[in-house]
Amino acid sequence: MLRDVAVEFGVCVRPVLLRRTDTATGETTVVETPCGSTRDKQCPPCAKRARALRAQQCREGWHLTEEPDLTPDPGDAGHRDLVKERADLVDAREQAVEDAALDPDDQGKADVLAAVEQALAELDEQLAGKGVKGRPEPDAVKRRARSTRRRHDVPDLPKIPATASTLGRTYADPVRGIEFRPSMFLTVTLPSYGPVRDDGTPVDPTTYDYARAAKDALHFGKGIDRLAQNLRRVAGYQLQYFGTVEPQRRLAPHAHFAIRGTLPRAVVKQVVAASYSNVWWPSTDRVVYDGVTVPVWDPGVVDDQGATVGGYTDPGTGTVLPTWEQAMDDLDAEHAAAGEAGEAIEPLHCVRFGTQVDVKGVLAGSPEADRLLGYLVKYLVKDLGDDLGDDDEHTPDPTGARLDTLTDGGVQPSAEASDGPGTDAPRVRRRARTPEERASAARRADHRTRLVAALRHEPCSPRCANWLRYGIQPKGAKPGLRPGACKGKAHRPSHLGYGGRRVLTSRKWTGKDLTDHRHDRKAHVLAVLGKTDELTAHLAGDPHPGGRHIAWELARPTDPDVAPAETRLYLAVAKRVRQRNAYRAAHAARDHDDGAPLDSSASDPAA
Repeated sequence: MLRDVAVEFGVCVRPVLLRRTDTATGETTVVETPCGSTRDKQCPPCAKRARALRAQQCREGWHLTEEPDLTPDPGDAGHRDLVKERADLVDAREQAVEDAALDPDDQGKADVLAAVEQALAELDEQLAGKGVKGRPEPDAVKRRARSTRRRHDVPDLPKIPATASTLGRTYADPVRGIEFRPSMFLTVTLPSYGPVRDDGTPVDPTTYDYARAAKDALHFGKGIDRLAQNLRRVAGYQLQYFGTVEPQRRLAPHAHFAIRGTLPRAVVKQVVAASYSNVWWPSTDRVVYDGVTVPVWDPGVVDDQGATVGGYTDPGTGTVLPTWEQAMDDLDAEHAAAGEAGEAIEPLHCVRFGTQVDVKGVLAGSPEADRLLGYLVKYLVKDLGDDLGDDDEHTPDPTGARLDTLTDGGVQPSAEASDGPGTDAPRVRRRARTPEERASAARRADHRTRLVAALRHEPCSPRCANWLRYGIQPKGAKPGLRPGACKGKAHRPSHLGYGGRRVLTSRKWTGKDLTDHRHDRKAHVLAVLGKTDELTAHLAGDPHPGGRHIAWELARPTDPDVAPAETRLYLAVAKRVRQRNAYRAAHAARDHDDGAPLDSSASDPAA
C-alpha cells in the first residue's frame, strides 16, 4: 500500500542512496536521488517523468517558426587552458608512439606511452565535466569502401538541393489572410513475415519467417538511419525529426516520426519504398561450431605485430580462428574479385520497410497534434519485449495524471485527478480471463519464445560472441565468450533484437539536449515558486553557493546512518505533498495576478 501511495504522488520507489560529506566540517548527510529508470515496471514515477521530458522535447521542436539557436557558449580561460594542456599531451603521445615503435622491447617506453594516454583520458573527463561536448579527437577506425550503386529491385530516389533552413514550407490562406506552417507525422513498419491474428500471433507459426524477422529487428536501426538520410535528400531543406522506436503486437519494432515541415505524401511513400540498408558482414551460412564443441581461449596468441594479445583457437587442432579484421579483409577481397568479373555479391542481409506507411499532416496547437504527441511517447515506458496483447489503450493511469502534468518534482495532478489516497483515484481492476484470452496469451508466449530462439545465434554486432559459432573471432575478443550466450542488449528478451536507441532526435531539433530541457523545467518550477534567489545556484548544480568542497559516495541501506526503507518512503511522500501544495498555491496566486491561466506550453513543469 505504501508503494502505491508513493507511485500516486510521484515518489521514486527505488532511489539511489548517496552520502554527501562536507570535507571542511566533516558533516555528512544521506541524500536520496531518483533512480532515473525509463521503464514503468521498474519505477513508474521515474519512467513517467522521463516520458514527459521526451514529450516536452518533441513539443518544443515540432512546430518551430524560427531557427533554433545553435550557437555554442564561448569557452572561458579554464577551457582554453585545458585545450592547451591537451595539445601538449597529444604532442607527447606522438613522440612516445615513435619511441615505442623504434624499440618495441623497451618496457619503459611502453609505460611512458600508457601514462600519456591515461593523462589524456583524465583530461578528456575534465573537459566533459566543464560542458565541452563532442569528441576531442575522432576515433582511428579503418574505413571500408563499399559500392554506392543502388539495388536493381528498388526505385531511384529523387534529389532536391537543400537550403540552409531547418523550417518547413509556409502556406498562405488568401481568404482568411493567414499563414501557417504545417508539420508531419510518419509511421513506418517492417515487412510482413506471414499472416497474423488480431493479437499479433502468426496464423501458422511453422511457416512464419522468424529468421528474417530476427535479422530485421537486429538491423532495424540501420534502416531508420538510411531513411532519415533519404528524406533529407528530397525535402529541399534541412529536415529535422523526433522519432521513437516502439513494439508492435507481432513483436516487430516500428518507428514514429514527428517531422518539422511537410512533404507530399506520395513522395514520402516513394522514399520509404526506396530506402534500404545492406549489412556487409561475413557469411553466417555455414555453422562451424554447433555448441557441442566451441572455440577455446588461448592467452598465448600473438597478433601480426608480434604482440601477445590472446585469441580463440579450434579445440581440436589448436588453429587460431581468423580475427574480425581478417574476415572483413577476406570479404573485401571477394568484393574486388566479383567487381572485376562483373558479378554482383549479395550482402549478409538487406533491411527493407513494409508497405504500411502512415503519413499525416499536423497543425501546431491542434487537438490532433496533442493526440499524436501522446501516441508518439506512449510506449517509451515499456520494453520492446513486453506483452502488448492486453488492450491498454484505455487503461487508467495509476497516478491520475496527464502527460503535461508530470514534473521533475513529481506529479502535478490535473483537475480530474485525485488529491490523495482514499479518494476516487483511478484503479486498474483485474478480472478473470476468458478462455479465448487465455488461449491468446498462450499463443503470444509461444510466439515470443520462437522469436527469442531465432535471435539466439544471430550476430548482433561485430563484437557479438555468436561469431565464434561461424569460426570468426569477434572484434575485441576477450576470454569468456560463448556462442548463443551474447550479453549484448539486442539479445536480451526485453529487447527482442533491437539494440539501438528508443528515441531518435536530429541535431537541430531544438538546439538543446535532455540536460537543457531538465534545466528549463526546473527553472520554470522555481520561477512559479518565486525562488529567484536560488535559481542560479540550483541550475549551476551547486547546493552550497559559498563554495565549500563536497565529496560524494554511495551509501548502503545497511549503513547505520541510513533510515529504514519504509521510513524514507514515508518522509519522501510527506515532502512531495508539501511541494505539491506549495506549487499549487504559487500557481494559483500567479494566475490570479495575471488574470489568466499561466501558459506553460513552452516550459511545462511536466517532464
